[in-house]
Amino acid sequence: MKKNISRVVVITGSTSGIGKTTAELFSKAGDIVCHLSLDNPDGVDNFYECDVTKQDMVSAAMDAIGAKYGKIDILINNAGYGLSGVTELVPLERAHAIFDVNFFGVLACSQAALKYMSAGSKIINIASACALFPLPFRSLYCASKSAVNMLSLSMRLECKDSGIEICSVCPGDVRTNFTANREKHFDTTDRYGDRPRVAASRIDSKNDKRMDPSVIAKRLLRLSYKKHLPAQTIIGAKYKLLYFANKLLPIGCLLHFDEKFMGGFTKGSKYDRNN
Repeated sequence: MKKNISRVVVITGSTSGIGKTTAELFSKAGDIVCHLSLDNPDGVDNFYECDVTKQDMVSAAMDAIGAKYGKIDILINNAGYGLSGVTELVPLERAHAIFDVNFFGVLACSQAALKYMSAGSKIINIASACALFPLPFRSLYCASKSAVNMLSLSMRLECKDSGIEICSVCPGDVRTNFTANREKHFDTTDRYGDRPRVAASRIDSKNDKRMDPSVIAKRLLRLSYKKHLPAQTIIGAKYKLLYFANKLLPIGCLLHFDEKFMGGFTKGSKYDRNN
């Protein structure tokens, strides 16, 4: 890997979770890291307070970075959050809210940063394995990340001639506070019973089996040195296998699998399976 210590790297949501670990690794590698986040609990240097849902704050942060360094080499759109609940019952304003952060935040940051990017620059958008596989009671999160994935692929085609590369990174489950901080809606009706709560508890109980955020950070650093970014990168062996299987098998097989294991069914219900 050829390292360039003058690279200016902008990371959104860089003060916690994957973003924090990634920012630390890039800084250690000699890059100039610009932190965009809502708060700065650890008092990191080169911090820009930014709510990615506020276009004026996004523009101000990118303009300040552009004025200070004259360029942006790498943008990592990492800011985002999760939401679970019965799609029928999730308040519409909360559906708008998750898209405002997870999708429109990526769009706003990309638009503002591209003004300071030239040939060789890169945009790496953190989507999710949930962008590739449907999950009951997490439909809005899946949809927002699917939108990020498609935005990345489409913008990649638009920017190809300019030499700016864009890719989508789809990690599997990562061991951070993301799960604990997920917005949960447990409103239900007879149609769904206790399935939303059971499904959420099963997901939450697997936190100790998730990937360490350093796995994602190291992959992002390796990607950043590539001359040509892959269009899409899946992180996590089982998710790569599921993605491959999904290409071979009918969609009904994947839906059946998701329903049985992620649908919140308990013993004595549709699927006779213990929690």
